[in-house]
Amino acid sequence: MSGESAFEGVLRQIDDSVPFEPGYYNESYLDRRITARMRRRGTDSHREYERLLREESDEREALMDALTINVTEFFRNPEMWEVLRTVLTDLTDEKRRVRVWSAPCADGREAYSLAMLACDDPDIDESRVEVLGSDISEEALENARAGVYHTTRTTDIAEELAPLSEPDRHVERDDDAFRVRDAPRRLVEFGTHDLISDGSRGPFDVVLCRNLLIYIDTDHKGSLFDTLEASLAEGGVLVVGMTESVPPGRTDGYEPVDKRRRVFRRR
Repeated sequence: MSGESAFEGVLRQIDDSVPFEPGYYNESYLDRRITARMRRRGTDSHREYERLLREESDEREALMDALTINVTEFFRNPEMWEVLRTVLTDLTDEKRRVRVWSAPCADGREAYSLAMLACDDPDIDESRVEVLGSDISEEALENARAGVYHTTRTTDIAEELAPLSEPDRHVERDDDAFRVRDAPRRLVEFGTHDLISDGSRGPFDVVLCRNLLIYIDTDHKGSLFDTLEASLAEGGVLVVGMTESVPPGRTDGYEPVDKRRRVFRRR
């Protein structure tokens, strides 16, 4: 298009052919992920990469996977999980059904962490807990449903599961492979959902949306937060990433359960 830069051409091609909304994400994040794919394909030309996206469905799928925020681990930021332990204990004491949403859930480790915590802690009635994990990446959801994770040079699954009192009750180990056992799996469902375009779900008693807001362009954070807020039950608990917070102008609608751990209750 006339006046369009080569990088903008790539973004337009993504908008046209990849199920992803680039306009909502900040440019530095998009540039990092696109540049990484360009290096993998051996090109330093945005025009050439735009052509690859137009002509190759495999590259469109690979870029979609690269753009999907999929850095995760079991019990990421363990101190937050100690706060959530108390939240789940109180909720299962009060309610017959406690609904929890992990979004985006990547490969499912956060959703399974919730389920395993509920099964592990005798003060939490896990029979009342339902967990939904959602993501826009079908590949991530396939991995989540499989529920098998591997220790690697950079990922020590046994270490990640340390917050559990009896990890072997919740995962089955085979050398470096860890398979989530049936009891926590029964508490979790996975489904496709795009927080940017698919609107609210729920109502949920707890919503975890951690480390997504930092990648969203400032102009669009409000609409994403509208979705999260509309998905929360009255008095529901919202958990965001350790470097994120409730946007300015909305803090009156929330009271901190633990501000340092980024756990807030809707007033």
